[in-house]
Amino acid sequence: MKTRHFLLTLCAGAALIAAGHASAQQRPVRLVVPYAAGGPIDITARVLAERVKDSLGTVIIDNKPGAGGNIGADAVAKAAPDGLTIGIAATATHAVNPWLYSKMPFNAASDFAPITQMVRVPNVLVMNAETAKRLNINTVADLIRYAKANPAKLNYGSGGNGSAGHLAGELFKKQAGIFALHIPYNGGNPAQLALLSGQVDFNFDNLATAAPNIRSGKLKAIAVTSLQRSSAMPDVPPVSDTLKGFSIDTWWGLVAPAGTPHDVVAKLNQAFVAALNTPETKTRFATLLAEPVANSPEQFGAFMKSELAKYEAVVKATGARVD
Repeated sequence: MKTRHFLLTLCAGAALIAAGHASAQQRPVRLVVPYAAGGPIDITARVLAERVKDSLGTVIIDNKPGAGGNIGADAVAKAAPDGLTIGIAATATHAVNPWLYSKMPFNAASDFAPITQMVRVPNVLVMNAETAKRLNINTVADLIRYAKANPAKLNYGSGGNGSAGHLAGELFKKQAGIFALHIPYNGGNPAQLALLSGQVDFNFDNLATAAPNIRSGKLKAIAVTSLQRSSAMPDVPPVSDTLKGFSIDTWWGLVAPAGTPHDVVAKLNQAFVAALNTPETKTRFATLLAEPVANSPEQFGAFMKSELAKYEAVVKATGARVD
């Protein structure tokens, strides 16, 4: 009887441990999006959350906007490194903000474990179509030639000091050896309206935002800012055809807190890479003019490191600060 009682007790204990383990495995993964719901980053995160249900279980999107994305990124940095909290790393949070803000709540270089890049969205150099026709500018070389022949006559708009459009414009000016007056607006939409009305001569805009006006003929796409042509607009050459190495895309990817075990990161990478490579994901992302990018944690980590270094030089050259 004692032996039987011991075996029953042992079996019951094993069952409880197994049940507890299963319960732990069924806990949902929280994916922190450091921006408001409804934007491209939020939409792509939700697409992938749906695609990884079979491999990871439920993934809950937790929007934590504010401070240029720093609030949400900080929530990931300070979460337990158990694979149950992951988040979005973006150009702003992990490459630009560390140089724009005098005090950062996290260290972009050391407080995160990269999982995989998700998306690349090229920016595009656009001009008001009528202005481009009047000035006879059809290419990057034409724009540079005009700027050099007419010093201080060109200007460009952006969504504000330190914005992606501002930094792209300053990098372009530096590499092209030209001057154009920067006019900051309170957001990307006012900057685009200024370009459409002819108040500014050119902008560096997000391709998804500029595409409708390019297709309508109101804006002329001069070049994309990716190293290669974009599948969304294959007829538009990259700036790098004229200015070697020029590249300043918008990107985002997935990270976990630093210290997350390698096997956990590997499992997350496998699930999200598989989701990124499905035809359904590629089709959905294409509607946002976003290109899926699936890579290894090591590749994404090296990419973020290079972007952080690149934007340090660009931001410091502009003197832009937000606090």
